[in-house]
Amino acid sequence: MAIDWNGVMPAVFTWLKESKSGTFEIDFDTTQKQAASILKAQGKGGSRMIGLVGSGTLGENSYLSAKQRLALLESLSEVAQEFNVPLISGASAKTKGELSNIIGGLAKVGVDTVMVMPPKTKSVPTEEEMYDYYALSEKTAADVGVTIMPYNNPDAAGYHALSTELLLRLSILPKVTALKISTIDVSIIETLMLENKDLKVLAGVDTVTVHAGLAGACGGITGVGCIFPKASVTMQEYVSNRNWNEANKISQALNSLSYLDAQPLLLEYLKLAMGIHHNDIAGGLRTFGKKLNQTQIDDVHARYMLAKERLEVLDLLG
Repeated sequence: MAIDWNGVMPAVFTWLKESKSGTFEIDFDTTQKQAASILKAQGKGGSRMIGLVGSGTLGENSYLSAKQRLALLESLSEVAQEFNVPLISGASAKTKGELSNIIGGLAKVGVDTVMVMPPKTKSVPTEEEMYDYYALSEKTAADVGVTIMPYNNPDAAGYHALSTELLLRLSILPKVTALKISTIDVSIIETLMLENKDLKVLAGVDTVTVHAGLAGACGGITGVGCIFPKASVTMQEYVSNRNWNEANKISQALNSLSYLDAQPLLLEYLKLAMGIHHNDIAGGLRTFGKKLNQTQIDDVHARYMLAKERLEVLDLLG
């Protein structure tokens, strides 16, 4: 599949249901329906989300077994195919061999592009070790028919930062089609674009969508856009058209909620906001992650309501 990275795509939530034994299990039907409803949404300019990201941080990835994860992605592959958009998911491993196996498994269930995170090692790899790790992922991608997106997430605990020099080296590998930069320091994007104006860079933090666009990002991966897709797509339309004033209005309207995307409990916070949006607070609180206390629940509710009120003024609900 030829992929156009100019736009925004949702990192969808994995919806859970309670089993007969009282434990949580994946609710495949609801997860598919939620993903489809997001992909149906249109911005004011008529565009839609350009892809579907499954089993990411917001998709309970850290808590799923390999079997659960592959089953989830296979179900989301059906949705991606229905809307003719690529399916994207991440891969992280301790060793190159493990990484190769993961990429092969993702390809079998319909993933088109693999976001490859740095190795999960305690010691910091050298530049050459890191390059070799990613080079093998690119070779594996070529063998199994997918593409690769190196994923730089220095703000997240446990992930080694990728230097701009390394990112530029990786960007010219044939199966590397884009870079994902998840940090509030958008100067990294600007530095990359100054070296190669043709790079495709996706921002991964909702608070910096407009700023990342100014720095040269062609689009982004959004969590808040799962809750307010019309607003997210419209904001990206304005960014792509360099209408910074209108884009900034939407960014400010979303600010109270976007703030949560840069917090350690982003999964728990934004999933609850999604539940509130769909009048399913109980469902939004079902997570394999941490249980929120009442103060946290009240804060998310207040932030959601403020964003909703601001977006209503801009006619961006729906």
